[in-house]
Amino acid sequence: MTERPEGAPAQPQPQDQPSASPSAPPPQTPTQAEIPAQPAQAQAPTQAAVPSAYPYPDPQSPAASPQPPAGYGPPVAPVAAQANPYGQPPGGYPPSGYPPGGYPPLGAPPATGAGGRAVLWALVGAAVASAAWAGGVFLLGKDETEADLRGYRAKSDICPSVDYSSFKNEYPEEDDAPVNNSLEHAALDQSYCSISLKESSTSTLSDAYFSVQIDLHKKTDPGPEFTAMWSEYDQRYEDYEVEKVDGFGDEAYVITEDTTSGDDTSGSRSATLAVRDGWMTYEMRWSAYGSSYDDVTMPDVDDVVDWLKNDTNATLGNLRGADGI
Repeated sequence: MTERPEGAPAQPQPQDQPSASPSAPPPQTPTQAEIPAQPAQAQAPTQAAVPSAYPYPDPQSPAASPQPPAGYGPPVAPVAAQANPYGQPPGGYPPSGYPPGGYPPLGAPPATGAGGRAVLWALVGAAVASAAWAGGVFLLGKDETEADLRGYRAKSDICPSVDYSSFKNEYPEEDDAPVNNSLEHAALDQSYCSISLKESSTSTLSDAYFSVQIDLHKKTDPGPEFTAMWSEYDQRYEDYEVEKVDGFGDEAYVITEDTTSGDDTSGSRSATLAVRDGWMTYEMRWSAYGSSYDDVTMPDVDDVVDWLKNDTNATLGNLRGADGI
């Protein structure tokens, strides 16, 4: 170290400087526990609870979105929960399709827009159609078809009403004990007469058989079945022939059979006239049988058909408007 020469002035001393030792302790970073709680008005406002019909939390509500602790960063703005106008919890109903405790609440707001108008018009149309149907039933009554019997009446004793005068020349012997049968029912009235035809009083057995039957169908129309049965009668037996004839009710058929040949009268002959007039069906039948052991003559089938036509007109006239069973 170089010593200052004697007599040299001393070096000036620097001015007083603040002491390096501070008069107060340096500030310390406060801990989280020492930070005073912010006043209530400084905290983030919470959204008022949204009324809901069901106890399900809204995932968009503050309760479902946790906030950071107070004191760190700026307050977080609350997310406004969107109210459900129909009371349905966000996310849908439970798997059952209905909320706990019963069915969905009634009184949902009416639909609006194009879809809503379509639903409204559909409901209005259904109401109008129902009213029109009810009015039609009121005005017209029940939808039941009345039986079309054309004035015919079935009788418990029909034989006196049967006219078979065309057969009297061939079979002059009167039958003293004809057979009468009848049926009376809500769905069907039926009358049947069977007469034994004899050529003379010496005949011990019938030389021919004659019958009449009338059916009054009071619940169902017999038309389709009548046509099917009589127009195709020859499908069942190859010896029968079918002919449709006019002049009797709505439709009529003549069915004939002849198994005889030439002068040989052994075999059978028969003829039937079937008539449908509205819901009335009618049959007049004749049949005869011969053998080589019997001395019996049988009329021609064509002649019998003419007799059936004549006597059917007379008999149907007797049954129309007569007192019924």
